[in-house]
Amino acid sequence: MKLAIGSDHAGFELKQKLLKEIEADGHDITDFGSYNPDPVDFPDIAKQVCTAILKGEAKRGIMFCGTGVGAAIACNKTPGIRAAVCHDLYSAHQCVEHDDVQVLCLGGQIIGHSAAIEIIRLFLSATFSNGEEFARRVEKLAKMERGEL
Repeated sequence: MKLAIGSDHAGFELKQKLLKEIEADGHDITDFGSYNPDPVDFPDIAKQVCTAILKGEAKRGIMFCGTGVGAAIACNKTPGIRAAVCHDLYSAHQCVEHDDVQVLCLGGQIIGHSAAIEIIRLFLSATFSNGEEFARRVEKLAKMERGEL
């Protein structure tokens, strides 16, 4: 799968630890930074990750910041993107299956390497359910973005 990945300085270390494992799983990664632990604003990186997804250059994205929360907020400000913070196994696949989430957000100061790679693998292997109720809800989210609901 083609992936857009990014981090701020607080998520840099965890991202760096995981990049090779994600690639070893067969994924094609575009890393939008940060490329070192120097301070950087996560909204700038999140915008690049989201843009790659919306342009079809990546199917999904992963954002790393201190808690994952700021990255999720930034990604969710981009129309057409659904992002979720997932620090547990169930949410990692359920967010895709029920909510068609495209960007997984992880906190480098919250979660360790072993749990993070399991969460990433579940997120990337999950598929959106064909259930009518899930499609209806995701469409309502799109209407909310357009100010129609």
